Amino acid sequence: MSDTASKPRPQFRNLNLKQLMSYRQPLAAKSSILHRVSGALLFLCIPLVILPVFALSVTSPESFAEMRAWVSNPLFKIVLLVLIWGYLHHFCAGIRYLLLDLHVGNDKHTGQKTAGVVFGVSLALTLVFGLKLFGVW
Repeated sequence: MSDTASKPRPQFRNLNLKQLMSYRQPLAAKSSILHRVSGALLFLCIPLVILPVFALSVTSPESFAEMRAWVSNPLFKIVLLVLIWGYLHHFCAGIRYLLLDLHVGNDKHTGQKTAGVVFGVSLALTLVFGLKLFGVW
């Protein structure tokens, strides 16, 4: 009769915050988390930043001049730089996930390398666009 009785589920209560903060995620996991964060960032900024700036830029020449004044503010440039990073990371990681869907690079070593490529390419492109945004050239 004791064989048919359900056993209680094990409870793991031995993790504390210090252990969770010291746990190191692999690079592929960090890429996946940032892919979700960048997608949410872009989605939430569509009605708050992207559409109002676009509407100002196409309404009239006066509103375009107002939009240029906004964009010349360094704080707004930082917001635009974060949005540029979000778009570029989301795009590069999306290409990586499309390749994973085609069963290209599914092993652990290749997954880590492609996650590193995603970070490298997205940060390099963000640097290039950031230098252009801040008027270095």
